[in-house]
Amino acid sequence: MSVDTESLQLLEDALRKTMTAVSGRQLDEALAELGWLDMLAEMPDTAIPLVFRLLGETGAHAPVINDVVLGAAGGEGGGTVPLPFAGGSWVVWDRTDEAGTTLGGDLPIHRVSVGDPVRLAAGRRALGWWLVGSSRAMLALARRHALDRIQFGRPVASFQAIRHRLAETLVAVEGAEATLQAPSDDLGCLLAKAAAGQAALTTARHCQQVLGGIGFTAEHELHRHVKRVLVLDAMLGSARELTREAGGLLRVKGFAPRLAQL
Repeated sequence: MSVDTESLQLLEDALRKTMTAVSGRQLDEALAELGWLDMLAEMPDTAIPLVFRLLGETGAHAPVINDVVLGAAGGEGGGTVPLPFAGGSWVVWDRTDEAGTTLGGDLPIHRVSVGDPVRLAAGRRALGWWLVGSSRAMLALARRHALDRIQFGRPVASFQAIRHRLAETLVAVEGAEATLQAPSDDLGCLLAKAAAGQAALTTARHCQQVLGGIGFTAEHELHRHVKRVLVLDAMLGSARELTREAGGLLRVKGFAPRLAQL
């Protein structure tokens, strides 16, 4: 199912407005009313990047990763499924507003003892888009601060060190987004999630340096995005774990397959 540019823009505007207004269980219900599950079934290549990128950009959250993983396994959305987490543990992202206490305290994610193996490619790609969206939100905060903050009589954006950090961040985010647009198999999605996780961690580090002391305060938005990307990076395999896993797969294959036609 294809969507024309005008309709896609209208859909994005509606989703952004909704995510700006509500989060958590309310957003989960609002997305269902907007036809999220139908979009996921009929046009996943459009719905997944759009919804998950906007979740990152707006800072909202909803348990829709469950729907992606369940759909990839041939099941129906609307439920929950245990998901692997960094360090060999498992978690469940509940469809409630009962926040967990072990992973930052703002998400309804709870550890479980064990889970069954699930297909992870689609879920990793979805989380990759969420990480890219969060990275762009952090970069926007740092860029705005660099333009507004005056030091020694001029904006800090004019200092070379600040420019280098922002430029390196943009390159990392753009590169991660390019990898997300390329994958079509398990290895491609694995590498795309790893790239998005690494880009998000790079973004968090550089943007914190650009923002300086204000970036550490509870009043500023940055810390919420940083905590979010730490959780998202760890879910379905962290950047470090996935890079190690990819290396093992390539050693077994004995060659590096072509992942994109350039």
